[in-house]
Amino acid sequence: MNEPPVSPVDRAFDVLRVTAAGTGLTLSEISREAGLAKSTTLRLLTALERNDAVTRIGQRYRLGPLVHELDPIPSSPAYERTRRVLTPFLAHLFEATRATVHLATLHGDEVVYLNKLHGPRPIPSPSRIGGGLPAYCTGVGKAMLAFDDAAAERVARGPLVAWTDTTLTSPDTLAVELAEIRRRRRAVDRAELTPGLYCVAAPVFDDDDGASGNRAVAALSASAADRSALARLEPLVTRVAAAASRAMSTAGNE
Repeated sequence: MNEPPVSPVDRAFDVLRVTAAGTGLTLSEISREAGLAKSTTLRLLTALERNDAVTRIGQRYRLGPLVHELDPIPSSPAYERTRRVLTPFLAHLFEATRATVHLATLHGDEVVYLNKLHGPRPIPSPSRIGGGLPAYCTGVGKAMLAFDDAAAERVARGPLVAWTDTTLTSPDTLAVELAEIRRRRRAVDRAELTPGLYCVAAPVFDDDDGASGNRAVAALSASAADRSALARLEPLVTRVAAAASRAMSTAGNE
């Protein structure tokens, strides 16, 4: 029996499988792995992006919102507790900064966004509530990796894709950065995932002082389109995160 001819749908699934296997691949890389011409691959990626099956950040592609909707990151009582306790602090951070603000936690080697607030002129960002992004190149991700040795070691062993010119792609450089975050209790995203998107993030603990050896259960961040705004945001983010840690401690004792 003759095999049916390969259809455009078959090729689209080939492209989707290749994209799913990477943490962020260029058109050339997807074309090569899928065994398709660049023009064909671009046409398929454009259709997949139009339908939210893939998303493009700079020159790299990864799975898009549609895939996460079909296979959502599982909810858990811990996630729901974190969202319930910390969302008021996210709202307070928004009121204090009038910036796009995020509440996130770790799920494997990615950050999961539990909540997000933005004003009438939001900064373009790939983050979405319930969606995930690489931890090593986001402010909230680095803020939590600094206080989770096992997760940090896993991330360092994996591919550190250069999403932008400022992405940290060396395990040694990332380790130095995480040590500095542990010392200062705040992380900075220097447009490491999305060009022109900067943020300050701070870890949230389930005790009031982040005792030695205690993992961060979440992180809060505020974003800006201008790097010069980070100096203004830093004290606000760290102060609200400290108050959020005290609230998590109190909630845990109830």
